[in-house]
Amino acid sequence: MQKYAIFVELNRNIVPEGKELQMENFKMVAKTFFGFEEILANELIKLGAQRVEQGTRMVSFYGDKGFMYKENLALRTALKILKPIKQFKVFNENSLYKGVQSIDWTDYISVHQSFVIDATIFSEQFNHSQFVALKSKDAIVYQFKEKYKARPNIDKEHPDLKINIHIQQDLCTVSLDTSGASLHHRGYRTATNIAPINEVLAAGILLLSGWKGQSNFLDPMCGSGTFLVEAAMIACNIPPNINRKEFAFEKWRDWDADLFDKVEESLLKKIVDFPYDIVGYDKAPSAVIKAKDNARNANLDDYISVQQQNFFETEKQGDEPLHIVFNPPYGERLDIDLERFYREIGDTLKQSYPGTNAWFITGNLE
Repeated sequence: MQKYAIFVELNRNIVPEGKELQMENFKMVAKTFFGFEEILANELIKLGAQRVEQGTRMVSFYGDKGFMYKENLALRTALKILKPIKQFKVFNENSLYKGVQSIDWTDYISVHQSFVIDATIFSEQFNHSQFVALKSKDAIVYQFKEKYKARPNIDKEHPDLKINIHIQQDLCTVSLDTSGASLHHRGYRTATNIAPINEVLAAGILLLSGWKGQSNFLDPMCGSGTFLVEAAMIACNIPPNINRKEFAFEKWRDWDADLFDKVEESLLKKIVDFPYDIVGYDKAPSAVIKAKDNARNANLDDYISVQQQNFFETEKQGDEPLHIVFNPPYGERLDIDLERFYREIGDTLKQSYPGTNAWFITGNLE
């Protein structure tokens, strides 16, 4: 953790907390997995979000530009942050076209830039997301051709502006995607194992299990180490997306690099030390190598140790409390005798891991 310690030490003369949040607030929507809405809402409240409201697979809230930067860096259970800019009723393709065209797109993009549209549809009037995206694109392109006799390009890989169209029955919401690639792309995982767990899913499961960094931690079937890295970041209060290469808002016309740096510094200043052990076991040598690489990429190898061990041949080290979270292989991931395998998990926990708080994922509750 030397990297973070040095960075914080060099940046103590930053804007007092809350100073960067004295701009105009606007509505945003954080998307997440089903079942994580309450966890995400609590994360937002702790970060300082205003008017937080839970929905299905989403939480809406208010904040300013600085907070938009902050949440993208710091939220553990958000997949994407959207900034709604217009809502209107849609009854057919003509009303969709006019609604999208009523937005002054020159506020967000120039004729020399590029954009892409992502559409999500829950409507009887519209049943094809690609059609909605195409009509919306036509409306934007026509507006530029009318004004400038030229148009911005479509770029599906690295657009300057990513636009989200969401139609729920007859209500269309046009939003700007502040994140770009899904926020589960933390930037530390370059090596993966078979069926790696999504980083946002891993963080949410850890938080659901009650993990706050209050004891030793073990993932006895760690694979490429996602639970280990996410557990360490939670324990040390490290922003989960601090290693991410870019966010969509960095290409926006109002991008404020100085403000972003101040927000990032403010978050790094809140990193804490972790006095316990975070350990991963895996019986596959290739998985151990990958987990170690990912811990190193996250600058967390000082906190995480990974060992080649068969969980069924191990026992708890010491008498201190232990928190276990793991994702054992199951029917769809591996051809195994399910009943015997899970019986062995239960026997190992009962006989070899007293005083342990153990959680694991299963594809078969029976």
